[in-house]
Amino acid sequence: MRAAAAAALWLLACAGGTDPASPGELVDLTHAFDADTVFWPTEEGFVLERGREGVTERGFYYAAHRFRTAEHGGTHIDAPIHFFAGGHTVDQVPLERLVGPAVLVDVEEACAADRDHRIGLADLGRWEERHGRIPEGSIVLFRTGFGGRWPDRLKYLGTDERGPAAVAKLRFPGLDPEAAGWLAAGARRVRAVGIDTASIDPGTSVDFEAHRILFEAGIPVFENLARLERLPPRGFRVVALPMKIRGGSGGPLRAIAILP
Repeated sequence: MRAAAAAALWLLACAGGTDPASPGELVDLTHAFDADTVFWPTEEGFVLERGREGVTERGFYYAAHRFRTAEHGGTHIDAPIHFFAGGHTVDQVPLERLVGPAVLVDVEEACAADRDHRIGLADLGRWEERHGRIPEGSIVLFRTGFGGRWPDRLKYLGTDERGPAAVAKLRFPGLDPEAAGWLAAGARRVRAVGIDTASIDPGTSVDFEAHRILFEAGIPVFENLARLERLPPRGFRVVALPMKIRGGSGGPLRAIAILP
């Protein structure tokens, strides 16, 4: 808790210009929520209901709207309760899981060649050969390159159809269950994982094994991340703060990376 609080205070100090050293570049990893935001085919999507907007009878400007959204859509967090009974809900996810040092595993080339690519132990092994061991407690982000296809549903999801029947037509990369288990256990024991696709499991998955493995270990997942191409392989930090929905299985996420 102390480490997360210290990171949050440092971030606030940087934003206020009080940090004596340069805070580095801040990279927004979040897609804006609007009518084009990509959601699972069975969900309605994000709706902004316009309320009052304009100059009041007293002469000052005022605006207030309403929105409705599914928990899982756009840039969002999957809390462990999403696929693991008894797991943390969104409001229960420890802050330490949401703030920390991060690495970027770039698998764009493999995913461009095969949109069903499963990010496996071989991908992680190649990354470690080039960049060193993934430190214990890291936030691991996967760049498939699919973030560049947002918000074209056909290119991003593999189908632009809606409804339950469309789920079987989803085609995008994701994490292999064996790799998920490797990240969750042993010397890596990552604190969170994220990806620039609609799910940490590939679109063709029907058992959502990567979700289940990570969530049983208490590891939250960040999905539909943006601008991962702007991140280095390592040496940066991530702050990923979701809407604190009591009892929620997921929710909208504002994620940023802090580069040195």
